[in-house]
Amino acid sequence: MLLKRTGVPGPAPVATVAALALGLFSLSTVESLPVGLMPMIASDLGVSLRAAGLLVTAYGAVVTIASVPLTHVVRRVNRKRLIMTTLAVLVASTLVAAIAPGYGSLLAARMGSALAHAVYWSIVASTATSLFARRVSGRVVAGLFTGVSLATVAGVPAGTWLGQEFGWRVPFVVLAALGLLALAVVVVTLPDLAPRAETERSAAPDARVFWLLMSVIALLVCGVFTVYTYITAYVTDVGGLPASAIGPTLLGAGVAGIAGSAIGGMIVDRWPRPAFMVSAGLLASATLGLSCAAGRPWLVVGLIALLGGSMAAMTTCLQSRILRVAPRSPDVASAIGSSMFNIGIAGGSALSGVLLTAVGLDGSALVGGLIAFTAVLVLSAERFVTASDRT
Repeated sequence: MLLKRTGVPGPAPVATVAALALGLFSLSTVESLPVGLMPMIASDLGVSLRAAGLLVTAYGAVVTIASVPLTHVVRRVNRKRLIMTTLAVLVASTLVAAIAPGYGSLLAARMGSALAHAVYWSIVASTATSLFARRVSGRVVAGLFTGVSLATVAGVPAGTWLGQEFGWRVPFVVLAALGLLALAVVVVTLPDLAPRAETERSAAPDARVFWLLMSVIALLVCGVFTVYTYITAYVTDVGGLPASAIGPTLLGAGVAGIAGSAIGGMIVDRWPRPAFMVSAGLLASATLGLSCAAGRPWLVVGLIALLGGSMAAMTTCLQSRILRVAPRSPDVASAIGSSMFNIGIAGGSALSGVLLTAVGLDGSALVGGLIAFTAVLVLSAERFVTASDRT
């Protein structure tokens, strides 16, 4: 995505955003990579699949728990130094994971990456948008979050393929190299920035709106992941598609996610409230629609693509709105948003496990869709908790 430079001469701001997006790509891929490599890791290290699964579960738990307190602790640190430190920790932890001699050292390396993730995710959007005028902040966030979408489309599948062909350690080495590249570009292009929390307030700070958004995101993501946790099984068992269609279907959702992020970035600066409302509504509709798509393969494919596109658009719009209404530090507000997002994922995944045996996959989609629409209803109450249309 092309970003309009304002206030900073030369191409450095665009290069910086590209490097920060590469950092997000690396972190997001590192987070989910063990999912595709789990049998190989378990076999090589002599542990159970359940223990290998803890490499992902514990990572998410650390991000959820550590984001807010850790971001608060480092709130006065120079932004460039902090970005450089988190990327350096990512590179070091990922390399340790690649050479880990046993399960304990691998798990410890994963925790190091999770701590870097917790801080980086909290500060990266506010750091990137500080290089541009506020009127294009949505486009900056969209360009930045392309790294997350690409991790889903290319990062995890490519990492899984590399692991299958050359061993599970190789993709970790590649991701460490990409993190090092991002770090090198940041060193050269990112100017010294004082902590944003100390120098700049959000455009329209409103604690009531902020906490309403936090409750919305927890409910909305919980509803989506009530379905998405078992989406591969849904494609075949409910959608009636062959197993060979799983990859292309999820790839289509990832491509739609890139488009959704771009569209969200184009409209959120001008229409922040409607953009978030529409993207959340489409996401809830896609989730609920999966409850009545049994035996209709093309409808299933279309709804999963809509889910991927609207999820990316919603995430972009959410981050832009967090930066806009943050009642205090934009970084701490972003950290709270990250925690609520992960709480929604954990809640939806746990609920889906209970519902799977009780009502099946299509029943889980119905419950998830109703939860997601509850979030949209809560969001519609925003007009009643703010005195004027400031956002």
